[in-house]
Formats: sequence, structure tokens, C-alpha cells
Amino acid sequence: MSHQGHIARKRFGQNFLVAQGVIKNIIDAIAPQDDETVVEIGPGLGALTDPLLQRIRHLHVVEIDRDLIARLRARYPSERLTIHEGDALKFDFGALKSDGRLKIIGNLPYNISSPLLFHLVEFAPLVAEMYFMLQKEVVDRMVATPGTTDFGRLSVMLQYRYQMDCLFVVPPESFNPAPKVDSAIVRMIPRNLDTPVGADVQCRLSTADPLQSREAMLHETPAAPLLNRARDESQFANVVLAAFSQRRKMLRNTLRAHVTDSELSGLNIDPMARAEDIGVADYVRLSNYLTERSA
Repeated sequence: MSHQGHIARKRFGQNFLVAQGVIKNIIDAIAPQDDETVVEIGPGLGALTDPLLQRIRHLHVVEIDRDLIARLRARYPSERLTIHEGDALKFDFGALKSDGRLKIIGNLPYNISSPLLFHLVEFAPLVAEMYFMLQKEVVDRMVATPGTTDFGRLSVMLQYRYQMDCLFVVPPESFNPAPKVDSAIVRMIPRNLDTPVGADVQCRLSTADPLQSREAMLHETPAAPLLNRARDESQFANVVLAAFSQRRKMLRNTLRAHVTDSELSGLNIDPMARAEDIGVADYVRLSNYLTERSA
């Protein structure tokens, strides 16, 4: 299917946002400021790029499609738009660090969304906020709570690093070509570790509903237990990976190579629980125990 003379490429997962009401809600949520370093991943045909540049003097974009890059260069002067040609999965976002932290946004291709989110974790200390449009089922996994089928490795690893809020759902007809599934907007704010890790709020189902202020959104977020920093983040990642490697099995089986039943019980973790049944703080506590034990 063609849009503005450009044929959407399946290998790049291109679905172009065209609904003006949705675009306005996204820009209002992002609230870009001139003193921020704003980075857009996958600007495509400029649905968000145009309104962003109406509010700020300069924008960075990361784009892999050479045809779209040529369009962007013809449309925007270099002093307003810096184009980084390449794969966002390999891009060094740290190279954009300035006096202020980064605000990263994007309509992420469905086919690379999870790997890209893991790639961005590396740059969390440099980031103020991130706003992404993703397949709704991915957002559901990101903000899932323990004890639900959506709660998985992605949930644990991202909730350890970010406070995440699902802002609203975007229906398929908002895009050209229209995907077969709903999308959703998620806000990700890097957490200072040793502070509470909060649960999500429910996605707003109607794009016509006005977005609430940041203060109101955060006020809705239920209180959560304090989450200590993982002393060895590689150990933490390995424990989470092992636990979810066979998620239908009990922890006593998936973590057998790491810890005994009695050690799990001593950490107030049920050895007969499954990976999805325990929370982020439990994984941090287990990881820190293993780090101390091996010291």
C-alpha cells in the first residue's frame, strides 16, 4: 500500500500513523521542551516529526529506510533536524548525551520492539522519559503484575528499570496500512533504584479522552514495596532468564542449578511457585543473595 508515494515495507514493520487526534494526544503527552534533547526513533513520513518541530527548535531522528531519509532531508533543514541513518537496535544513544537528559519517543516497529526495549535499558541513566507506541499486547506484558499470564521476563527486566504507565489505546484504523491489532502508548520513566516500583494504570480505551496530567497519572499508581538495587545486574538478569526459561515449571526446577528449596524458603519465596508468581523485588532479593553467597 502506498502513502504519500511511499510503499510501506514489511521488513521494516512500517505502519504510518495518520489519525490527527491520536497525533495531538501523543504530542500533548510528550510535552517536548527546547531544553531537552528529543530523539525520535523511526520518524517515517513525519507524522510526529512535524508537530514536534512546531514546539521545539531541534530534533534528532534515527531512521533505517533510505527512501524515508531522503524525504526527511528534502523536507527539513539540517539545523532543525539531525538525521542518524542506521538501525536503532545498534544505535549508541549515549552519543547524544548533552547537558540535559534524553527524551526518546517513537512509533516502534512491531518486529523489533522487544529487542529495542532491551537495548535501550543500557542507556536508562541518560534518559529523562521515553514514550513509545507499541503493539498493545507488548505494552500489556510490560506493565503486567505478578500472578498474571502477561507477567514475564520483559515485565521484570523493564519494571526493575522504569516506572511505566499505559496512557491510551490506539485502534488499527489510526494507521496506514492498518495493522491487525490494537496499539498502545506507554510512558517509561527511569527509576532511581532504592525507590518504590509502582504498578501500571489501565490504558485509556478511547483516544478522544483527554490525557490526564503527570501528577494525576502518578497519583493513580498504587503504592508498591521498596525495591533495592541488584548488586550484580548480570546475576539478576541470569536469574530472571533461568526462571522464565520454562515458565510452566516450578522455581524449584528452573532454579535448581542456582539455589536450593530451603534457600528459597529462607528468602520468603515459595519453591513451588512459578516464575510469574513472584515480583520484581523477589528477583532482586534472590539475585543479591546469590551474589553475597558467591563472594
